[in-house]
Amino acid sequence: MGKVAFVFSGQGAQYPGMGREIMESYKAAADVFNRLESKMPGLKRLCFESTKEELMETRNTQPAMFAVETATAAVLSDMGIKADAAAGFSLGEMAALVYSGVVSLEEGFELVSKRGELMQREAEKHKAAMSAVLKLPAEKVEEIASGFADVYPVNYNSPGQVVVSGTVEALPAFEAKVKEEGGRAMRLSVGGGFHSPFMKNAALLFAEELDKYSFSAPSLPIYSNALGDVYGDDIKGTLSKQIDSPVRWEMIVRRMIESGVDTFIEIGPGSTLTGLIRKIDGSVRTFNASDNSGIESIKEGI
Repeated sequence: MGKVAFVFSGQGAQYPGMGREIMESYKAAADVFNRLESKMPGLKRLCFESTKEELMETRNTQPAMFAVETATAAVLSDMGIKADAAAGFSLGEMAALVYSGVVSLEEGFELVSKRGELMQREAEKHKAAMSAVLKLPAEKVEEIASGFADVYPVNYNSPGQVVVSGTVEALPAFEAKVKEEGGRAMRLSVGGGFHSPFMKNAALLFAEELDKYSFSAPSLPIYSNALGDVYGDDIKGTLSKQIDSPVRWEMIVRRMIESGVDTFIEIGPGSTLTGLIRKIDGSVRTFNASDNSGIESIKEGI
């Protein structure tokens, strides 16, 4: 067998009740939730009992997703299932950095909570949204977006899927143009126009926040959204740019496969990332650690 990669889910995969089953079934997960609950009282309620609308607020989504992801990774580690490389989609990159030992669990939680607050603040200033464009090549999406002043390609997910951020005023006309060109546009369940110039101020302020922390070298290769490749020495600088830079997910997956990864385990709610990975390269194995049955399947299959 080749190498195993952990990939941590991004915003949009959240749902009320996420992580409850895992926390109630595995001590390693309960330990993580208890540690983070002491940092943010009410976190468990947010994950397990909140409404879809409350959980969709970026300031809530990010710490909640981070808690579920780090708790699930702790369960796999407790079982002896380890990654040879890791990446995370947008906020998932924070969980990947914690997994690799760059920062502690508590420090990572502080940072992802601050990140969520900053991005929420900018989202409230700029009335923007995100739309996934299907069935068109990236170059065509870029061409269409270039005709609109406030629409930006931001997530290069897989062949035939690029997500754009745009103002709520500009997106309907953009989506109509996509349909005219033979594509399909689908709005995402997120609360802003992320990974775009709308988030520039959040990136600048997050860079200041990162300067307050000491980072360690990662214990395994961590792939950067902004670079589409393994982090270099400037982890803080690269991480701050991630907020207002495109996510190069397809490039990350291809680079991982080139490095010898043939098994991907999605850590966090849903199966969005493994679905994208199968579209990028159908020859690799994919698993989802989103619930108990998924974790048991991984235990049996790895």
